[in-house]
Amino acid sequence: MTDHPAWYYNDIQQVGTDFEDMTQVATYDRNQTSSSVEEEQQLVTQLGISTGQTVIDFGCGTGTFAIQAAIAGAHVYAIDVSHSMLTFARQKAQLSNVLSRIEFHHGGFLTYEHAAPVDVIVTQAALHHLPDFWKMVAFLRMANMLKQNGIFYLWDTVFSFHPAEHQTRIDAWIQRVAKPLGEGWTAQDFATHVREEYTTFGWILERMLTDAGFTIETANYLTPEYAEYICRRG
Repeated sequence: MTDHPAWYYNDIQQVGTDFEDMTQVATYDRNQTSSSVEEEQQLVTQLGISTGQTVIDFGCGTGTFAIQAAIAGAHVYAIDVSHSMLTFARQKAQLSNVLSRIEFHHGGFLTYEHAAPVDVIVTQAALHHLPDFWKMVAFLRMANMLKQNGIFYLWDTVFSFHPAEHQTRIDAWIQRVAKPLGEGWTAQDFATHVREEYTTFGWILERMLTDAGFTIETANYLTPEYAEYICRRG
C-alpha cells in the first residue's frame, strides 16, 4: 500500500456505525432491502455488465451487487474498509458459487490501489463516509482506474433540497423513512448518519464529477435525499 503524508485522510476508520461489529454487519444485510437481489440484477443489466468484463465495487458491504456481477460473468474486485463486511460477503459468495470470480480487498476509496484499468466502477451507499474534499480525491482516483469510456455508477444519499430548508427537510426525511427497531433503519440510525457522516448536495457532486473528468450521462434525483449518477470517463 502506498505511503501517504501525515495529513492524508484515514479512510479505513469506521464512520457512524461500527461495521467491524459482526452483529451490525448482519443487521446491515437484513436492513438493506433497497439492495435486494432483484434490484442488483437489474443494475447489472442496466450497466451492461457481462462475461469478460472487470468491475470494482467500492464499499461492497455484504456483497449483494458483487455477487450478481460475478454471476453475470464479470471478474469483480470487492473493496471494503470493514474486515467483518468482507468476511460476510465472502461467505455469501461461496454459497452462490462465484467465489472464484470475486477478489476481496480490505481498503477504501483513498487507499485501494489497482493496476490495470477496469470496465466499470460501482459504489452504493459508501461515498458519504468521506468529507467533500476527499470525495474529490476519490473521484480522481476512480477515474484513473477506469478504461477510456468506462462506466462509473454512484448511488448514495445526496441532498437536492435548498440548503435553507435543511432542518424541515431532514426531519421530514427521517419521519418518512425510519422504521421501528428490528424492522429496518431507525430514527437513531438516520440521526447518526446526518450528524456523523458526510452527505453532499447534488450541485456540488455534479461539479466534482465533471472536474474529475467524467461525463454525467444520467443524474437521477430519486427523492430530495437520494440520487444516482451514471457517468462515463472521458
